[in-house]
This record gives sequence, structure tokens and C-alpha cells, in this order.
Amino acid sequence: MSHIQIAIDGPSGAGKSSLSKAVAKAMGIIYVDTGALYRTVGYFARSRGITLDDMSALVPLLGEITIEVRYENEVQCVYLNGENLGDRIRENEISMYASGVSAIPEVRAFLLDTQKDIANKNSVIMDGRDIGTVILPNADVKIFLTASNEVRARRRVKELAEKGMPVSYEEVLADMIQRDEQDRSRDIAPAIAAPDAIHFDNSYEGFDEALNALLSVIQNALQKESRS
Repeated sequence: MSHIQIAIDGPSGAGKSSLSKAVAKAMGIIYVDTGALYRTVGYFARSRGITLDDMSALVPLLGEITIEVRYENEVQCVYLNGENLGDRIRENEISMYASGVSAIPEVRAFLLDTQKDIANKNSVIMDGRDIGTVILPNADVKIFLTASNEVRARRRVKELAEKGMPVSYEEVLADMIQRDEQDRSRDIAPAIAAPDAIHFDNSYEGFDEALNALLSVIQNALQKESRS
């Protein structure tokens, strides 16, 4: 096996990013946060005054977007037209914009080559909504990560608070449920598990416990893959 490809899919707040980063570090491979790419496009859309109910207005402007992924101190940084947006793409409103732009076929095509190119050149763990179904359909391991709505909302509130962006639990929960439905029901690359994905319930209270359990699942799957 040359380059390893691990696909992690699942809804917002299930712990995809934090677990994927930790798995990447433990395995010595690259973590690719695909959601950051869509958040970056969503950030651009909002900066141009595009509203959530008129996302198609973004399509004619895609030619004005240049996105570059750089790895600085082992951290993925996404640059929009030469500017590192940092945590600005993590604002709660940008989550809804990310979901909106991800339903646009032209946006998905725009970002597809970037994601595939990274995976073809490196051993990666990549997380998102359609990694195992669209981006890396031949990934060595596919995981569909879930957790209860309440657990996911609490985690998201905590994450935003730590970034200095406090928001209410009720607001996050409502937005999360709305985004789940939007992601599942979209016509283009709906957020559903690949038929051969391993389902992993990340409702663990302790992060280390969840990480060790997921690492075990991935390592067992890779061993089976190498024997086949």
C-alpha cells in the first residue's frame, strides 16, 4: 500500500475534525479539513453580500476565487485570494453558508480537484460530508462518524466559546438540525454514509477513549485491506 486514504464523513459536531487531526498525528499522515474549503467559499459569498436564500448568485463569481491550502507547523491553513482567514471561517453563520455553497454543483466541481490532488500526493485522513462517496470513493478506510444532537451541540458551543465566539446552545442546536436536513436532502452529493463505511458512534465523554477506539477500528480495517 503506497499512499493511505482514510475518509471520515458525518454531520457537523460529531467530532470529525478533532478526531481526524489526532488520528493523523498518531499515524504520521496529513489531515485535510475539507469543510474549511467550503467555509472559505461561504465566507467569500457573505463578503459579497450574497444571502442564504440566493446562493446561486455565487456561481458567476467563482472565477474571482483563488484558494490555496498550505501546511504551516503541521496545521492546515486555507488562503482566500492570498489571505489566511484563520478562525473567521469558524463563525456560526459561516457554517450555514458552507452548507449552502456545498449544495451548488459548480462549487463542488470547483473544489473537487484541489481535494483529490492532495490525497493523490500524500497519505491522508480527510473529513467532510461526502468524502467516502464522492471525493475518495476508493479510500482504504471509510468511517461514518455520528453522535447525538445534544452531544454535538454542546461540543460546538464549547468549541466556539474557546475561540472567543460565544453563542447559545439553543441557537447552535437549531442551526445544526437545520443544516443536517439541508445536507442530507440536497440533490448533489448528499451527506449520507457510503455503503461500505464503518459506522462509529462518537458519543464518548472522554476524548482519549474515543480516539483509541477509532484508531483501533482504522488499524483493524487497514490490516484487512492489506491482506485482501
